[in-house]
Amino acid sequence: MIRPLTVAGAAQAGPTMFGGTSLLPVELRYVNHTASTNVAILRAFQVHPSTIAGSMDAPSTTDQIAERVERLLLRHAELQRTNALLASQVASLTQERDSLRSRLSAARARVDALLERLPTAPSPKDAE
Repeated sequence: MIRPLTVAGAAQAGPTMFGGTSLLPVELRYVNHTASTNVAILRAFQVHPSTIAGSMDAPSTTDQIAERVERLLLRHAELQRTNALLASQVASLTQERDSLRSRLSAARARVDALLERLPTAPSPKDAE
């Protein structure tokens, strides 16, 4: 019986079919066995050595997963670079916003000071 192992379960792996214990967190018993030249493996699976042309027909599931993992790693690195650039832009824009707020506050204070210095206009009753 094949029991699936998790990464944490790798330490609990049981004996392999050739004796010893497996340290891998996955079951590799059926992975790419036709490409093996080990006679014991070929006998265990009752297969004949494959030719290069036969094994090149379609990529194996393992190869497809490896390609997908590589693409995901590239995408991850790209997203990290994009995130760093966006974080830099946010910091720059935050600094610019704070500077503009400070300038606006100073301009308001100057306008308020100028308004206080203006003479008050006489009311129409005072003119009579």
